[in-house]
Amino acid sequence: MAVGGADPAVRLSTRPYRASDRAAVLALVADDRLTGQPEATPAMLAEAIGGRSPVDAERWAELDTPHTEVVCDETGQVLGAVSCATRRTDQAGLILWLHAGEDLAVTRALVELALSRLGGRTVHAFELPIALSLGMRGLPVRSRPVTRRALGEAGFSVGRQWRYLHRMLPHRGDAGEVRTYPIAEVTATSRPTGRRLLLREPDGAPVGEAVVGEPVDGIGVLWWIAIDPEHRARGLGANLAEQCCSVLAANGAHEVIAYLDEDAPASGRQCDTVAASHLLGARGFREMGRLSSFSRRP
Repeated sequence: MAVGGADPAVRLSTRPYRASDRAAVLALVADDRLTGQPEATPAMLAEAIGGRSPVDAERWAELDTPHTEVVCDETGQVLGAVSCATRRTDQAGLILWLHAGEDLAVTRALVELALSRLGGRTVHAFELPIALSLGMRGLPVRSRPVTRRALGEAGFSVGRQWRYLHRMLPHRGDAGEVRTYPIAEVTATSRPTGRRLLLREPDGAPVGEAVVGEPVDGIGVLWWIAIDPEHRARGLGANLAEQCCSVLAANGAHEVIAYLDEDAPASGRQCDTVAASHLLGARGFREMGRLSSFSRRP
C-alpha cells in the first residue's frame, strides 16, 4: 500500500512487519523510551508482536492475534511501526503501540493504516500495558506531541489518564536497614511478580498495603500503596513508602517508578490519587509526565 508523505517527492509504503525489521523497530522504540523504562529487547518485541504482556495478561488474552505493520520510504527503510487488534468481548479495535520517531507524515500514515485495518468500529489507543515497557499504559503526551496531534486529527479524544512518577534509589549497600515502626510483613506475589507489604496494628488489624514489582534491569515498580482512611495522618504512608523503596533496593533496584490513575475512585480500598501524589512527592518521587489513552467512535 502506497501513501503520500508530507514532502510530495517522498513516497511512503506500508507492509506487514518482517523479522528483518526487528532492529529498525527496536531503534524506534528506543527513541521514545522514557526515564525509568528498561531498554526494549528482541524478546520484549516478540512478546508485543505476539499479543502478550506480563502485566494484565488476562486482558491481552481477550484479543485476536495482533497485526503489526510498518511504513517504509522508497529505499525500504523502516520509518515507523504500528500494532493493532480487535477484542473478542466487545468487538472494539485497539491500537496497541505505535512508534514513528515523531514524524507527522509517518505517524498519520500509521494511524490511517490501523483504522483501515480495524474497520468501522470503536477504536481505543494506548489502553493496555505492553511488553515493550515496564507495565506502562497510555501515551506520554508531553514527550510525544506529534503522535497526540495525529490521533486528534483522526478523531480520537482523550480517555483515561495516569501520572508517571520516578525516583532514584540508593545502591544496595547504601540502602541501610529499615528502622521504622511498624515493620511491614513482606510476602511474594505472582500477579504481578514481586512482593506485597502489609502493615498491621498491634492487634493484627491491617492498616496499610503496598505491592512492588520484581526489578527489571534495576527498575522496580510501586504498583499499589494505600493506607486505610481511618488510619491516615499518622505517618504510616511515609513509613510504608520507604519500606517499599528499601525492599526494592535490597533486591537490586536503583530506580522506582509508579503510575497514578487519575480516574481512580478516592474512597474505600481504592488508591486516593491526590493523597498518593502528595505522599510520593514528599518521598522524592518526581512526575515525569502524563500518560493518556484515547478513544474514537465510528
